[in-house]
Amino acid sequence: MIYLELFWEFFKIGLFSVGGGLATLPFLNKLVDTKGWYNVSELTNMLAISESTPGPIGVNMATYVGFHTASILGSLVATFALVLPSYIVIIIISNFLAKFKNSPYVINTFNIIRPVVTGLIGVSFITIFNTAMFSLGFDIKKILIFLIIFFLIIKYKKHPILYIGFGALAGLIFKLS
Repeated sequence: MIYLELFWEFFKIGLFSVGGGLATLPFLNKLVDTKGWYNVSELTNMLAISESTPGPIGVNMATYVGFHTASILGSLVATFALVLPSYIVIIIISNFLAKFKNSPYVINTFNIIRPVVTGLIGVSFITIFNTAMFSLGFDIKKILIFLIIFFLIIKYKKHPILYIGFGALAGLIFKLS
């Protein structure tokens, strides 16, 4: 039964989270309340691990949640269910998009989708930021790491993996001290 639930929930997430992996976060956050498979703190940890590992974040999150919930088979089911709607939609759309790519309806649809995706990602940022900085206990070290990395990103604009590595190293140092 858990595999059917995982499949259904992640199929819906894959179908409605237009805009990439970060757009899955509001749906994953909703699963905290509706399914209880994990809590907000675990979701934040999953996000950190998913961002730190190679591959698309949405797929990494589905794999992580599936494994956390129902072991290896759960991770396979959740991941497959997440990507299945994309494959179905791509197959259908690719046959028609070439014919209608200059249609005002298609152009308007994409113009509507962009701000919705931006809003979903913004809500995800606020939720994760609030959880990481305040809900898990106020810690000046976390805020200091955030501010330093934020400054470095704006000033130097290096590859994100450098900042992820720096953040992980700083977190380890502060955790051990």
